[in-house]
Amino acid sequence: MPTQRAKLAYAQSLSPFPEGWYFVASRKEILKVKLIQKTWMGENIIVWCDENGQVCVADAYCPHLGSQLGPAAGGRVCAGRLVCPFHGFEYDATGQCVATPYADPPKTAKLKAFETREINGLIFAWWGIEGRKPQWRLPAEDPDQAGWCSYSIRTVRFPGHPQETSENSVDLAHLRYVHGYDNVKRVGKATVTGPYLDSRFDFTRTLTFAKFPTLTLNISAKTLVCGLGYSFVEIREHSIGMDLRLWVLATPVDGTLIDMTLVSQVREIRNPKKIISGLRFLSVGLRAPIINKFISAVQLRDVLQDVIIWSRKRYVSRPRLSRSDGEIMPFRAYCAQFYPNPNKAVHPLPVAHSGSIH
Repeated sequence: MPTQRAKLAYAQSLSPFPEGWYFVASRKEILKVKLIQKTWMGENIIVWCDENGQVCVADAYCPHLGSQLGPAAGGRVCAGRLVCPFHGFEYDATGQCVATPYADPPKTAKLKAFETREINGLIFAWWGIEGRKPQWRLPAEDPDQAGWCSYSIRTVRFPGHPQETSENSVDLAHLRYVHGYDNVKRVGKATVTGPYLDSRFDFTRTLTFAKFPTLTLNISAKTLVCGLGYSFVEIREHSIGMDLRLWVLATPVDGTLIDMTLVSQVREIRNPKKIISGLRFLSVGLRAPIINKFISAVQLRDVLQDVIIWSRKRYVSRPRLSRSDGEIMPFRAYCAQFYPNPNKAVHPLPVAHSGSIH
């Protein structure tokens, strides 16, 4: 396990909470458990959904007399309202107190609520430097769901920093050395437009299925990075004719730990160019979900290989780079905008657009 000294390396070198949009929970999880309490971006928050489907992400303490509002303290959701366990104050999904058991609700009783954005059932909230409002937006349109299987979602927690994990999007050398990718080639240069970074590369990868023949995949990948908490990867596998989506969502927890949430989807596979052993015996409706389970496991395995390194490394502000390292320093220049800098102008609310790879 990393030493305490190693765990504190990030706090000593990079601000632990870069500004941006960060994953909170899936809508499915919120609807299942009704009320979530967690530590997110150094904040103790609660998450719930009202009867109209509006999600609220808010500070977990009642502004009345400070009671914690999470389920462990007795907080609950009733008819879409959050009910304080101490005096029964009720809050709507905007965070406003709208009822009390004994008197009119105080107009000043309002939770500190965070602005949210939902993408395909994934809930994100904005964390601003000194509490400021969103300075930019996540993609304006949800990726199309027609023909795509339900997503698989996994979360890994470890000591780290979202800048270090996001840097993998331009670190081509590690793809070869750590994960065993072959023929890794950059397609053009990484491009930056305000808070958005686009990176494309091609590679091949040889996989071995248990009790199945070895398979070599020929892949094109396009990554859209939106700040340090949202990376969306569109993948085209050419030899089979298969489309995949991956979300890599790094969220600081408490200034030392981060949650890495991995989300994957596969498009329906009707007429594959190459038949994977056993695939032809499955109905079309089962192919994508089963492949997605495998892809999810591979994605997790890759990340766990990185976690061994991420959780023990320290940030090197002036790395001694080689020509094979990729665009590390341009990426770090891109990252600078997400940290406190009063002399840096911020462009108002641009919107990212993601396209498909053909």
